[in-house]
Amino acid sequence: MFEMDADAFDDLVSDEFDSLPDDMLAGLDNVAIFVEDTPEDGSMDLLGLYHGVALTERGQYGFGELPDTISIYRLPLLAIVDDEEELREQIHITLVHEIAHFYGIDDAELHRLGWA
Repeated sequence: MFEMDADAFDDLVSDEFDSLPDDMLAGLDNVAIFVEDTPEDGSMDLLGLYHGVALTERGQYGFGELPDTISIYRLPLLAIVDDEEELREQIHITLVHEIAHFYGIDDAELHRLGWA
């Protein structure tokens, strides 16, 4: 398992988020991104998770709702990489994957597109 402290990992997530295309980020509204060590159940199989209602499924929205969230799980990501370059790539893929869920793209379509 590759090792990196939480602060350095947070910086990588921030850097990778900032490197995403503007057109992908432009529609993100009321979405918070969190870095957590593991999912609530302690699983090491999940790299990230979108919590919220996809844009394609929203009706009346925008009247004081809590933000949707994207969780990025540090320890599972560190467990699948050998170095920082691989970690950056996996963080990037995870961010794209979870943001895609915000836009209503499901796992089957993400798999077809090569992002699952």
